[in-house]
Parts: sequence; structure tokens; C-alpha cells
Amino acid sequence: MNQLQSRPGRLRALAWPLGAAAALSLAACANTPPPKEQLAVSRAAVERISGPAASEAPVEVAAARDKLARAQRAMADKNYPLARQLAEQAEADAALAEARARASRSDSALNEVRESLRALRAELARS
Repeated sequence: MNQLQSRPGRLRALAWPLGAAAALSLAACANTPPPKEQLAVSRAAVERISGPAASEAPVEVAAARDKLARAQRAMADKNYPLARQLAEQAEADAALAEARARASRSDSALNEVRESLRALRAELARS
């Protein structure tokens, strides 16, 4: 019987700290400002990659668009920490898409130069 009596006492002792932690986490969410600026920056980055990068880095572009859409849904749900995190990830994915697109264009240009050099060497060999 002593064990039964001490168990509710332990539960009561844990109830206050758990309740306080829950209240603090709710307060932290309530104090988080909406990430309007981050969403705008992310939206601009995703729009910027919608041109040539969309065909040169389709996986990264799709990921950026998906995360931006999820960030906008989180914003509408007032889940500001998640909205900020997803918006930052969308911006990073957009930057990656731009870098991959630049790398793809650079590879194409390099291949063209190599082909031109090969043709010049062949012409010089015939002369």
C-alpha cells in the first residue's frame, strides 16, 4: 500500500514541471513573429530559378517549389517556426538549383570548346 500511495505523489510532482514546459513551449510559439521577409526572399529565389534552371536542375527546382508551398501552408496555419524553416530550405534548394544550372551550362560550354579544339587539330594535321 505504501507503493500505491507514493505513485500518485510522484505523478503530482511531475505534473507541475511538465505543465510548465508545455506552457513555455506554447508561449515560445506565440512569440515567434511571422517570417514574412523570409517567405518573400524564398519566393523570389524560387521565381528566379523557374526559367532555364527548371530544365537544367529539375529535381532541385521541384524541391524548392515543394518546400515553398509547404512553408506557405505552415504560415497560413500560424506555425511560424516551421514556416521559417521550410522557407529557408526552399531558398537553399533554389540556390542549389542555380548552381547546378550554372555547372550544366559550364559543362556544355567546355564541351563545345573541346570539340572546336579537336576540329582545329584535325584541320592542322591535314595541312
